[in-house]
Amino acid sequence: MGLPQQLFFVPFLIFAAAIDGIQGDAMVTGTVFCDQCKDGQRSWFDYPISGVKVKVTCTDSNGQITMSREETTNWFGNYAVKFDGAPDLSGCFSQVSDSGQGSESGCSAPAGPAQKLRLMFRFFDMEMYATDSLLSQPAQPMPNCPKSTNPVPAPVTPAQPPPVAVPVPPAQPPPVATPAPPAQPQPVVSPVTPAIPPPSPAFRLPPMPPLPPLPPAPFLEASACPSKSWTMPEYRCYWRMVNPETKVAVVFGSLAASRYGTDLTMMQALQGRGDPYRTLLREGVTSFLNSYNTLRFPYNTIGVVQHMDWALMGSTRSVLLTGLRFMRANSGYGTVNCSFTPCK
Repeated sequence: MGLPQQLFFVPFLIFAAAIDGIQGDAMVTGTVFCDQCKDGQRSWFDYPISGVKVKVTCTDSNGQITMSREETTNWFGNYAVKFDGAPDLSGCFSQVSDSGQGSESGCSAPAGPAQKLRLMFRFFDMEMYATDSLLSQPAQPMPNCPKSTNPVPAPVTPAQPPPVAVPVPPAQPPPVATPAPPAQPQPVVSPVTPAIPPPSPAFRLPPMPPLPPLPPAPFLEASACPSKSWTMPEYRCYWRMVNPETKVAVVFGSLAASRYGTDLTMMQALQGRGDPYRTLLREGVTSFLNSYNTLRFPYNTIGVVQHMDWALMGSTRSVLLTGLRFMRANSGYGTVNCSFTPCK
């Protein structure tokens, strides 16, 4: 990163840290999966589900409930519950509530034990907690789930009938020995040396043709492209999984819908300017697209959505800090370039 960019980020960071510096927040995040095999644990057949309500409950030493909040999972099955004032959540737990709304996926029954909260970090009077995956189950397990194997009894060897007695023939008298004829002298035969065939010429395999060069793997190459590059028509072929007309609310869930509305498209979000929340959305959408373009981008796709949710539930300072982190990742931290080439 060059000196002008560093001079830009320093006052930006100072300004972000000065905004809303007194208010603290605590956030709890996690993911709900559909336990398709109804085995009570995560497996290859399980997938994250949206529209499921999760309740975070806190109790005192007597087991009495002191705090309780409920949120609904977003498009990627993630939930984020916010508590104002950064209270101590060390004795709290999260679980799928009885009023789960996963009817569209068929997973509406709560399953599995409640998960205890784990403190991930404290930063600028903000606390972040996480939990292990929560499970919700369908009415019946998926037909393709592996069946439990019951022990097969060892085969029983049938009883053999007793042996039948075979009559023994009477003993015969021994034959009379006949005198052997006198031995005749044998002729002496000289040993014959076998003929050795002449050596055959060495057989050699023909040389193998050279292997063709491997095709390039763009997903494995490091790349980071700014928001302006994603708006150019000549790079439209790099849009994957989503298109420019996809709604922001569909990608980022209910929190983004409440802030930006349900009609804003991804292309419109890339053109946001002048407002901290529009800046966060522009850089968040850019990071979302970059995460699909290369596996070596600093944020994965689900991570981008989670950081967007955490920022939207926090203060203006958290919005600015998250937007700054997205902006630095989209610029490649000054070391990674954008690998776009015009589409054919």
